[in-house]
Amino acid sequence: MDFLQLIHGYQFPSSLALLFPTPYALATLVLFVWSIAPAVKTRVSTSFLVWLRLTWALTLIPGVTGVLLTLSGLKVPSATDVGGGATKYGYPADPSRDWEHWMYAGFCLLSLYVIEVLVKGRMIEHRDGLKFLPLVTLFLYGCAYMVGRVAVFPGSTPGT
Repeated sequence: MDFLQLIHGYQFPSSLALLFPTPYALATLVLFVWSIAPAVKTRVSTSFLVWLRLTWALTLIPGVTGVLLTLSGLKVPSATDVGGGATKYGYPADPSRDWEHWMYAGFCLLSLYVIEVLVKGRMIEHRDGLKFLPLVTLFLYGCAYMVGRVAVFPGSTPGT
């Protein structure tokens, strides 16, 4: 169980964590910056597709471990009271953060699916779809950032 928590909850232990708290958020930030080139050139490179697949892997690894941790009865640290109404990070416990963590993770999966649709040219013409690629990858980065943030910090209604 500790190994699953280690894999699922890894965060960068530096001040750069304000920009990308987890490896997943870093991968989505790189994907966002990289998505500008296909939007301008209207052509997707093989290296972009490889990075997209790596981002999928970095989505699914914490996702699967998160499901396993949930099935064993655990919740995100910001929703778990370890004593005295505080979390393991010392903030007030906020049980509502657990569903927010799941919501942002769902948005990440949906965003990755939309990126695949845009890159492959399905449902929308390829050249037009690639123009929206930076917008969708920016949304993905925002959701990936919030997945990590929601797991640590309480919301506006701690204790409810």
